[in-house]
Amino acid sequence: MLDPLDFLALQSIKKALKDMPGSNFFASWDFTSDPCNFAGVSCQSNHVVTLNLGDPRAGSPGLIGRLDLSIGKLYALTEFSVVPGRIYGSLPATLSQLRNLRFLAVSRNLISGQIPAGLGSLRKLRTLDLSYNQLTGQIPRPIGTLPALSNLILCHNRLTGPLPFFLSRTLTRLDLKHNALSGWLGANSLPPSLQYLSLSWNRLSGPVDRLLIRLDQLNYLDLSLNQFTGKIPGRLFTFPITSLQLQRNLFSGHVEPVSRVSITTVDLSYNKLSGPISPFLSSVQNVYLNNNEFSGRVPACFVQRLLSASIQILYLQHNYLTGIEMNPTAEIPLSSSLCLQYNCMVPPVQTPCPLKAGKQKTRPRQQCNQWRG
Repeated sequence: MLDPLDFLALQSIKKALKDMPGSNFFASWDFTSDPCNFAGVSCQSNHVVTLNLGDPRAGSPGLIGRLDLSIGKLYALTEFSVVPGRIYGSLPATLSQLRNLRFLAVSRNLISGQIPAGLGSLRKLRTLDLSYNQLTGQIPRPIGTLPALSNLILCHNRLTGPLPFFLSRTLTRLDLKHNALSGWLGANSLPPSLQYLSLSWNRLSGPVDRLLIRLDQLNYLDLSLNQFTGKIPGRLFTFPITSLQLQRNLFSGHVEPVSRVSITTVDLSYNKLSGPISPFLSSVQNVYLNNNEFSGRVPACFVQRLLSASIQILYLQHNYLTGIEMNPTAEIPLSSSLCLQYNCMVPPVQTPCPLKAGKQKTRPRQQCNQWRG
């Protein structure tokens, strides 16, 4: 027999929600029967321990309505999730009463308002996913103090302000892309346990070299479309990263990997990077170095790997490069793309470039002379 408080809480939750057309999730919620047999409900010792609202099957319609405050009365709850739908309004502040909660996911709905600071009292919380909503305001500082937090996914909202300082030493995934976050990142503001970090499409700024060299467990890094400055540390290229996305920032200085780079995709485009192109980058499959201030000749190893189809994309347009050792009759494999437009040389081969590269083949001589001078 379910605890009476849990029974009443489920009734209130049901009253505030309904199935969207095409969904029949609540068909089993007949309160003349045992609620522990309801769809999305699991019980233990006469208490609800998991509540998954909506049919989790891919592509199924979700729910519409609001999340009722009575959710906070399900004190034994360890897991609470809501499938994508049209649930609106703010997150109930009473969620902070669920001290046993380990998993909280309310994504791809219409949730608005601020993230309740009280969520920082959920000391057992491991996953917090509030992505693809309409949340505003800052990420509450107490969220950063959660000791067991492993996954924090707040992407595609309207969050502003600085990132909190993260104390968790188990945080492996941090996804905050597509918000309006701002401010600098301190050298110790993110834990070295991170494996996935995406901060793209924000307004973050300042140097991050001292921070990045500590994050040597990363296998995915996307800092694109921000205003980060300073150097890119050479050691970063030795991390077990499969995709390195640093494009459209204000990074400057030379790019100097310490050894052969095994990352599949390296995108450093649209920055202020300068100096020669490192031969160590020729082992990368997709290389985007365009729209920077690189100079000198393209190392011969790039040509060899391009012609053998080991490099699939080599974008070097809009730099100050002065030459490349390539036979004009060389045939670039159909699976590979090369763009050399708008450098301080005449491209030896004419290859299709992205439309953004423009139609000019070479830079004006005055710009090249000025750069050399």
